[in-house]
Amino acid sequence: MTVPLDSGNPPDVPRIGAGEPVAPGVPEPVPAGPTSYEQLDDHELLRMHVAGNPDSFGFLVKRHRDRMWAVAIRTLGEPEEAADALQEAFISAFRRADSFRGDAKVTTWLHRIVVNACLDRIRRRQVRAADPLPEDEDRAAELAGPAEEDPAEVRERRLDVLNALKQINEDQRAALVLVDMEGYSIEEAAAILDCAPGTVKSRCARGRAKLLPLLRHWQTTRGSGDPDKTTPEAVGTE
Repeated sequence: MTVPLDSGNPPDVPRIGAGEPVAPGVPEPVPAGPTSYEQLDDHELLRMHVAGNPDSFGFLVKRHRDRMWAVAIRTLGEPEEAADALQEAFISAFRRADSFRGDAKVTTWLHRIVVNACLDRIRRRQVRAADPLPEDEDRAAELAGPAEEDPAEVRERRLDVLNALKQINEDQRAALVLVDMEGYSIEEAAAILDCAPGTVKSRCARGRAKLLPLLRHWQTTRGSGDPDKTTPEAVGTE
């Protein structure tokens, strides 16, 4: 399966578990119509899935798959790897839905599963390839750009950012993707990554410092700015 890297479109996610029997002793719920599903919040959709509804999980996936895909492709950088990781994550979420405690947002729970699936793939890939990580922790500098840009240049820059992200520590990469590229707050990213907010801040700072030498060539074409604000988003990944 090949998905254009800059298409912004996630792969089709099949209906997971369709036709599986309802858990013993649980009465089969009456399926809700499309309009009814749209009116339900994430917690209710997940509760219905656990109770045996055959369609609610698929609707939940459809509601959030675009953002989950963005996290996967930006973390892994390769469409086929990202598609496989996303599929694994959704299957895992389908099977583990009864473990959701309800004390966090469903999206936080889903993001955590997607991020973990991506990190697992990165670690397996590193074991196979044994590629060394760059150690340069140069200073950061913002890469500001002109108002109007050549689409070909935007695509080239996006590819450079994704390739650079693949070369930094996977924990730093995950933090940068969530905070700088997906717009999550430090606290939200900490909940997704299951670590302290201070850890997320540290990973972001170190990751930005490692990205700079890998993306320095864009600085000469786009100008420099505040050294405290270099992010993957600053070089144009949208």
